[in-house]
Amino acid sequence: MTNSYLIDSNILLRISRRDDPDYRIVDGALERLLKQGSALYYTHQNIAEFWNVWTRPADKNGFGLGGETAEREIRKFEGMMKFAADSAAAYDRWRQLVRNYRVMGVQVHDARLVTAMLVHGFPNLLTLNVTDFARYADVITAVHPRSFIEDPSRTSSVIPRTTE
Repeated sequence: MTNSYLIDSNILLRISRRDDPDYRIVDGALERLLKQGSALYYTHQNIAEFWNVWTRPADKNGFGLGGETAEREIRKFEGMMKFAADSAAAYDRWRQLVRNYRVMGVQVHDARLVTAMLVHGFPNLLTLNVTDFARYADVITAVHPRSFIEDPSRTSSVIPRTTE
């Protein structure tokens, strides 16, 4: 599973918005990963975070979009990635992880993603927030999408997008 990647929620949000400043970088990285045969995964946590930002009002730091368009985007993820389901083992591992790494506050969400990676055996996380996962460097590899592309100004399209 060395060529397996959990895709962070911030990546899912950027690939769904062509007008996002990070869209090209994210799109290029996903295209490269898919071309090299990498397995891409998402979790329930990713989808919950995606839904939260997508439907949260813009004045509350969200996109202010509807549930219908969130559904459409999520179906696209489901078509290009595999779902990594939670389990009882994930709960036990998460409890151990938050204790051992002294996780507090909002960082528990990142710990859930790391837990999924450990339970399912995914060594890599594609994320725009590599520093948020630095504490876990002994158990996972956080990779920025920029590391996969040579020319971020090029245009491609990994999955069809809505323009909303």
